[in-house]
Amino acid sequence: MKASELRKGVVLLVNGRNVLIKGVDVQSPSSRSGSTLYKARGHDVVSRQKFETSFKGEEVLQTVDFERRPVQYLYQDTDACTFMDNENYEQYSLDNTTIEEERRYLDDGLEGITALVADGSVLGIELPATVAMEVVDTAPAMKAASSSARTKPATLKTGLVVQVPEYLTTGERIKINTVTGEFISRA
Repeated sequence: MKASELRKGVVLLVNGRNVLIKGVDVQSPSSRSGSTLYKARGHDVVSRQKFETSFKGEEVLQTVDFERRPVQYLYQDTDACTFMDNENYEQYSLDNTTIEEERRYLDDGLEGITALVADGSVLGIELPATVAMEVVDTAPAMKAASSSARTKPATLKTGLVVQVPEYLTTGERIKINTVTGEFISRA
């Protein structure tokens, strides 16, 4: 795989370490002769250490084979989240620090979660593109609120805070983009 094809959820072999990519930023060249850089963020699958590096667009990267398994979120305890395989009912636990970003979107009954499994161990999870969550705290709706671009902060069931339009009230369900963390629409 070339660095220009790099995306979130890929597992790379870098210096003998398996690295799960959590995000990729593209940095365009500032001069004609410069090459596009792909800044990869992630963590080492075994040691859970954070990983950050840059690759040139034409650089060839070695990927690790893994299996994507549909899973269901079961529960969270003090230091880990537990998921169950939808097909063979096997349970997987992932350390809270490993899925720190994804944990903000984990809600009871969330469908469409995929576990990345290699050699019988879970490397990480992928969330669906959007999730529906309930607003548990926000300022009261404005009587004269329009559908203009004015927003207010809203706290969701998991503690995630997003900017929502003024007309939304506590108790409503909204759709959130799991990549950007932004409000999309009412659910």
